[in-house]
Amino acid sequence: MPQAPLAPKDAGLFRQVLKCYETKQYKKGLKAAEQILKRNPHHGETLAMKGLITNSLGRTTEAFAIAKEALKQDMKSHVCWHVYGLLYRSTKNFEESIKAYKMALRFEPESQQILRDLALLQIQMRDYVGYIESRRQILQGRPQLRQNWTGLAIAQHLAGSYAEAENVMVKFEETLKVPVGKGDVEHSEAGLYKNMIIAESGDIERALTDLEKISKTTLDKISVLEKRAEYLLKLERKEEAVTAYKVLLQRNAEKRVYYQGLEKAMGCEEDTAARKALYAEYAEKNQRSDAPRRIPLDFLSGDEFREAADAYLTKLLKKGVPSTFANVKALYADAEKRATILELVQGYAASLENEEPQVVETPTNGDANGNEPAKTTKPSEFKLWTLYFLGQHYDHYRTRNTERSLEYINKALELKPEQVELHMTLARIYKHAGNLQKAMEKMNEARNFDKKDRYINTKCAKYQLRNDHNEEALETMSLFTRNDAHGGPLGDLLEMQCVWFITEDGESYLRQGKFGLALKRFHAILKIFEDWTDDQFDFHSFSLRKGQIRSYIEMLRWEDSLRSHPFFSRAALGAIKAYIMLSDRPHLAHSSLSNGNNENVDFEGLSTADRKKALKKAKREAQKAQERAVEAAAKAKEEKAKNAQVANLDEEKKKDDTDPLGTELAQTKEPLEAALKFLNPLLEFSPGKLEVQTSGFEIHSRRKKWLLAVKCLRAAQKLDPESPVVHEQIIRFRTMVSKLSDEDIKAPSKEVLISTLEEILPAATDLTAYNVEFSAKHSQSAPHIRGALRARSFLSAGAPTTPLLNALDQEGISLYDVLQGQSLLQELKAPEEKIKEYNQKAAAKFPDAVVFKEKAGAE
Repeated sequence: MPQAPLAPKDAGLFRQVLKCYETKQYKKGLKAAEQILKRNPHHGETLAMKGLITNSLGRTTEAFAIAKEALKQDMKSHVCWHVYGLLYRSTKNFEESIKAYKMALRFEPESQQILRDLALLQIQMRDYVGYIESRRQILQGRPQLRQNWTGLAIAQHLAGSYAEAENVMVKFEETLKVPVGKGDVEHSEAGLYKNMIIAESGDIERALTDLEKISKTTLDKISVLEKRAEYLLKLERKEEAVTAYKVLLQRNAEKRVYYQGLEKAMGCEEDTAARKALYAEYAEKNQRSDAPRRIPLDFLSGDEFREAADAYLTKLLKKGVPSTFANVKALYADAEKRATILELVQGYAASLENEEPQVVETPTNGDANGNEPAKTTKPSEFKLWTLYFLGQHYDHYRTRNTERSLEYINKALELKPEQVELHMTLARIYKHAGNLQKAMEKMNEARNFDKKDRYINTKCAKYQLRNDHNEEALETMSLFTRNDAHGGPLGDLLEMQCVWFITEDGESYLRQGKFGLALKRFHAILKIFEDWTDDQFDFHSFSLRKGQIRSYIEMLRWEDSLRSHPFFSRAALGAIKAYIMLSDRPHLAHSSLSNGNNENVDFEGLSTADRKKALKKAKREAQKAQERAVEAAAKAKEEKAKNAQVANLDEEKKKDDTDPLGTELAQTKEPLEAALKFLNPLLEFSPGKLEVQTSGFEIHSRRKKWLLAVKCLRAAQKLDPESPVVHEQIIRFRTMVSKLSDEDIKAPSKEVLISTLEEILPAATDLTAYNVEFSAKHSQSAPHIRGALRARSFLSAGAPTTPLLNALDQEGISLYDVLQGQSLLQELKAPEEKIKEYNQKAAAKFPDAVVFKEKAGAE
């Protein structure tokens, strides 16, 4: 039954509670609610508001208990149900929140606030059908607001109902009795949005007509011009499209998309002579533009390419443009063009070999004693940047020659020792050569030339992380962070969502075998992407208020594919790799957390009793390390509290990290289940990446989810049938399936599994012969040699190491492949003398790679 209304005094207090909640005066609001409840202990709506305020103070469990009590006292109150929905929304349980909002609407169907909150959740969950209905009700309640009409149009548009969406926009325009001013941004954006709907419906002719109609009143002239050119091209009205794209190029002669559109409009995409003439015309018109000079290098060939490349390179190198090599390195995929570029630049270097530096006077009138102005030598810009170009050329992965690369960079450094780019490239050369320590040192030297340059600072930190100097990297980053933030520099980097650093840090810890810290970083990346998903929540209403609808639609579509971001893939694959290792060797969870005291302990080689003792010791040390880390964090917090008054203790308490070393993450009892948090988004949003499907196979095969495993394996084979990883997984899975009993897999599932496997590799295939054939087919590929050796290790007791040694003789074998071969030898438990022989041979091939010298016993 409905509750009796509050007395006037208590009703006034209740309004005060609402106001305090809205203004975030939580303690004052809680005090007012308590006063009401003293006289009305069973008043449901006051209890509900008390629960809402309690939740805002960080006591979520208590808040839910209070809200449930409020519902018991007043089940038919829309306020109680609304608050219950808000509590679920705060915990991101949007499904339950939507249910609560719908219950609230049963008792107050015309509440605009509840309808708006429900609509926000529905668009967040991409429930377009429900969103349309909610937006229609909101519009019916307040039809005088443009944003309510736009909101319904967006709902129809996203649901694919283009005609209905356009009709909503048209109807609102018909309701306008007073003409809208020319400076009305919201009206201008609404017109372009309606045009976007028409175009996406497929009616390009009508979209063009509408665009011409609104062009005079639209403020975003660039969008109008771009859309007009695009529509004309789609409608095959090529002469008009040519004019439209030329207008765009007059405004911006550097945008490649305009040139591509102009080529299509002129019909000269396959006509090299016409394209060359086109770009020559724009190069003549725009003497300072780069695009009309660079683009022809993509399609010209032979002598025409040589002539154009000569003009382009000479212009940039004489001007002293450091990014010249970066501008042309995409051409290196073509061997002929690569050779031509090298020949040209070497010709410049030869002609400049004996060039004397320029003598310049210091701009001063001399000193008080009448001495002449000082004279200094200035190196030729052309010579300096030509040497720099050649240094980068020989460091490129297609043309790598470390010795020659260092020769040219050192010559350039003799001309201008203080040039930052030269020192950065020197560091990059050492990195590619395998000497990470020296690369780190050289990049740090480059940083010291300009300590105010954030880019060089971050580059230095990256090199430090690649060399596994995590603390030094954090110290370097601290030069540009707010170090008094909660958690110090790392806390600030997490707060700023510095994805690249957190990812690199996690990968570094994974290389070191510090699984807790690695997983800590990877889970931080997972949370950042979750935050980005949640951040869109505020824009659902903000974008409608501001009228920025096209940008809002783009944001929603970007959010829908957010988990396909490269950094998410890197972090997720790193976490999956860590969890697989922890699943295969659980002792790593303890040994990696004990400050490295157990790094040299061979847990797998110990007897059962000794392994138990070693694990107990590792657990104790890990616990001590965790306690030390928590204690250090507590001391740091105390120091901060002494120096600055903490404004909100509850908020500060919420930020405390109770697992600074990631101990709980590493010691999870179900690592494979934990890995699914990372794997499932990858399979959904990045199914076209081979590494995602192969990782899915590794996880699901270990979970004994055979159908999911074979599904990933089939997808991986379709992506790359000749992949060495897929080849090895096929043989391994065939071997595993042959040993499955009826208890391991039920009959119907087994039939599907066998039939799918038959598509991948027929059961009659001799696996040994199949592997030998694969190895012979790819005998000149180091990755395929490794894949065949791994497969052989599953088919027989051991695998020979000779193919790995022979692979080192291949011309052009990369440092990465050699390192992977080194890891495989350890994995196959090859004899020590074979490992030493491999490292000695690798050290001779890559003399700067420290890792081979150390393991080969060389100094």
